[in-house]
This record gives sequence, structure tokens and C-alpha cells, in this order.
Amino acid sequence: MLLLLHKAMIPGLRKASTLRLTSRLCIRACSTDDSFRPQHPSFTFSDDNSASRGWGIMGTLLGLSAVLAYHECRCRAAQESSRIYTREEVSSHRSPKTGIWVTLGHEVFDVTEFVDLHPGGPSKLMLAAGGPLEPFWALYAVHNQPQVREILAQYKIGELNPEDKVSPSLETSDPYASDPPRHPALKVNSQRPFNAEPPPELLTENYITPNPLFFTRNHLPVPNVDRDTYRLHIVGPPGSQSLSLSLDDLYQFPKHEVTVTLQCAGNRRSEMTKVKEVKGLEWKIGAISTARWAGARLCDVLAQAGHRLSKTEAHVCFEGLDSDPTGTAYGASIPLARALDPEAEVLLAYEMNGQPLPRDHGFPVRVVVPGVVGARHVKWLGKVSVEPEESDSHWQRRDYKGFSPSMDWDTVDFDSAPSIQELPIQSAITEPQDGETIQSGEVTVKGYAWSGGGRAVVRVDVSLDGGITWQVAELDKEEQCPRKAWAWRLWQLRAPVPAGQKELNIVCKAVDDSYNVQPDTVAPIWNLRGVLSNAWHRVHVHVTP
Repeated sequence: MLLLLHKAMIPGLRKASTLRLTSRLCIRACSTDDSFRPQHPSFTFSDDNSASRGWGIMGTLLGLSAVLAYHECRCRAAQESSRIYTREEVSSHRSPKTGIWVTLGHEVFDVTEFVDLHPGGPSKLMLAAGGPLEPFWALYAVHNQPQVREILAQYKIGELNPEDKVSPSLETSDPYASDPPRHPALKVNSQRPFNAEPPPELLTENYITPNPLFFTRNHLPVPNVDRDTYRLHIVGPPGSQSLSLSLDDLYQFPKHEVTVTLQCAGNRRSEMTKVKEVKGLEWKIGAISTARWAGARLCDVLAQAGHRLSKTEAHVCFEGLDSDPTGTAYGASIPLARALDPEAEVLLAYEMNGQPLPRDHGFPVRVVVPGVVGARHVKWLGKVSVEPEESDSHWQRRDYKGFSPSMDWDTVDFDSAPSIQELPIQSAITEPQDGETIQSGEVTVKGYAWSGGGRAVVRVDVSLDGGITWQVAELDKEEQCPRKAWAWRLWQLRAPVPAGQKELNIVCKAVDDSYNVQPDTVAPIWNLRGVLSNAWHRVHVHVTP
């Protein structure tokens, strides 16, 4: 009888990951962290006597041979999970070839076999490969549940060396030493200054971009501003007093909220590089994000300082608290007419998605100029003035301008071109990604579309054959107000994969309410700084039967 039970039960124990009861039992063998223990009744033993009773009960229920086999498995798993690893060892396991390891708390897990089973798709779990899960679980709280921890516990292989530091400390002389921590999912284009974008598969997961995943464009070290001593200097017109506003003073102005998409002028620059070399960071399609901003309207603050519309051209100049070793601060400007227009909804923002601004995004106050290139949304705002000419900042006068493809660095004249303000119509595909393999049958294509100046996106066209035939994508349900469409439209298309196709050349193009449409190729819009890159976005994917 025992032999029959043994033969019957051992195969089941070997498939413990698929049996709910057995998985619950194995958790205690595989996890030494109390936080991973499921919150429901199970077999636990607090002392030797209760342990004996427990084994007796289990022997009655399952058969002695099965229990002994489980006990052997339990001991072996406990022995394996007691191994100690360094963070460097964990970080070297980032691919199926080396194994895919992750950490949670002080525990180490080999999730190689689970990657293809991940409900959110393999690509999202791979973002954490070789590193901690906490930053991702903080964003997607659905993971923080007993059943998810049960699954994870089965893959435990050891623990982190308690003496291993999280990261080496930077030297105090380093101007970037006080930069804030960043989310590990961000794709870094430069560390100093820090510039990074979210991966495509996370970019359009939500209409509102989570703060930790919002693309970051810094030109200088991040200043460490004291909230209590912060003052915003608003220069008054001739004959009037200037204002010196604390953060609490800004709170006294009517609070205004608006959802705005910010896009870097260099978004998709990497596609221009393929045509001809350009100078600038190799942004892909992620130098764009959307947030719900809140703060005081700039028009209200300027009015209190005594500013009015001018009969002659005038500009509102912004100066940040970030500066280079010479003391030169980042600066930019916008036309006074836009700044004073209540319908333009320009903000002195102190909140981002219901929270105080993160340091990387301008704490305590930044400018948000809906419909305008990100370069004018000055962060860590320290000074606002109204001038007869635009800002004399390098980034206003000698950067962020578009030129003819014929212009090179020997012939360029920055004074001959206007500074970029409103951006052209834009769209990109976030899923599937270039080079990905998809299943035959049906394909789901997702992406974003946005146009500057408050122009609404009215249509997104998608082609599966490189632009020969087109289908109209479904736009999300977020409403866009005429002339105040400050935020992007997310879109998707579900379409059958043509029979017999081994690959697809997927293309998207958007149209705004002025019937502006994206150009079909990059070469005619190429420019030496790689800005304003908005040609049809293309991805090539392979099809498996």
C-alpha cells in the first residue's frame, strides 16, 4: 500500500508548482522572509511535539512515503535557498542564456522558467532582470498579494549578502552626487546630466504617466532646494515692485489643474541618426510623457506683479536654479501674449499627478506651458521677468531650432531660425516593438499621438504592409477640447495578420484637426540637431505560425 502511495504521490510532488496545496507547503521550505508567508491556514509547526503531530496528520492524509518525499524536498530546498549572493552576481543574470534573476527584499530568485508565463508578458518582467523587483511592484501594486508572493517564493535560490551595499557612494566633490535616485526601468541616454526615457512597453500602459517613469531631460546637475527657504523672484515692470514668493505664497493663488503632454524636441532623434549623424542624445520614442499638473496660473502671478499686454513684442523669460560651474543657469522664454492668456493655461506648477514635484521634475516649482516644446518648461524655477527680447540663454538662442537638411555646422546661422515653440503632429508605435516575433492570427498595435499648440488628434492610420494599405486605429475615450488639446491620444488597432505572412512592416501616421499629417520619411526633415523628428513611425516584426 505504501509503495503504491509512493508511486502515486511522487510525480505529483515533482509538479508542485501546479498544485495549490503543495505550493503552499513548499513556500515554507523556500522562503526565509516572513513577508512571503501566505495569510491563510496551512501546516505550520511551532515546536518538536506539534511538529510530530503535524507529520502524523500529514502521514494520515497523504501517505507516509509522500510526506517523507516532501520532507526531503523541503530540506533540499532550504539548503539551496541558504546560499548567499552579491548584487553583482545577481546583475550578471539578465538573459535566458545566463539565467534571469531578480531580488525582493534580501531574497534572490531565479525566474528564468517563469518569464514566459508572466501574465503581463515576458518583456515587462525582463525589465527587472538582474535587479530588484521593488521599483516595479511599487508602480504595479497588484503584485503585492499573497498568491503572487506564493508563486515567487517557489523560485527562491538564496539571499543577498547583507554586507553588500546597494550602490557605491559618489564622491562629495561630484556635482551630481546629490542627484535623486531613479527608477531602474528608465532607459538611460546619459548619466551626467541624467537623461532617460521609459521603455515603449510601459510608455502607453496608462494615459497618465507614473511619476517615476516620466521621461527625464536634465541639462545640469539637479539642485537640492530647501522648501522652507525657497523664493520665486518675479520682476515687476518699471516703476513697480518685484515679488518674492514662497511656496506658501503660491498656494494663495487660485489652484489650477491641467493634463499636459511634454515632449522633448529631440524625441525620436535616433531615427535621424540613421540617415546622417546628428549632435544630441539618442532619444528613441520615449522622450514624451503625460501628467496632471497643478499650480498657480502664470497670468495671475504676472498680473499681481503689475504686468499687462504690451503693444510691442515682449517675452516672459524663465531662469532655473540649476547652474553650471560658471554659475550660468538654464533659461528659456515664451511670448508674453501666451503667458497672459488664461486660455493658454500656463502654470507655475508645484504638483505632478497629485504629489509635490519630484526633484528630477522641478521641485519645488516649474513652468508648464501646454502645447509647447519641453525645453521651455523650465524646472526649479527661480526667476521670472518680462523682456523686450526672448531669453538670451544658450538653450533659447543657440539650440532647439530647426534647419534645412542642407545646413551643416560650418554654415549654420542660429539667428536665422526661430526658436521652437509649438511642436508638429507626432505619433509612434509602442507595441509590438521593432524586431519582435508575434503569433499569426491577429496582431494588436498600440501607440500614442499628439500635436502641439492645442491641436486635437482626429485620426491615426496604421498600415501592416509598409504604407500600401491603411486601417484606422481606435482612439482612446479621453476628451480633447478644441484648441486646448494639451494631452496625447492613446490608440490601438486589432487586425488579422494576412495569411502566409512571415513578417510585417507596421507603420503609423497621425492627423490633427488642422489636417496636418506626418511626413512619410526622415530624410526631407533631417537637421543637424536632430530635432522635430516626426516621420511615419515604422516597426518590423516577424510572424511565427
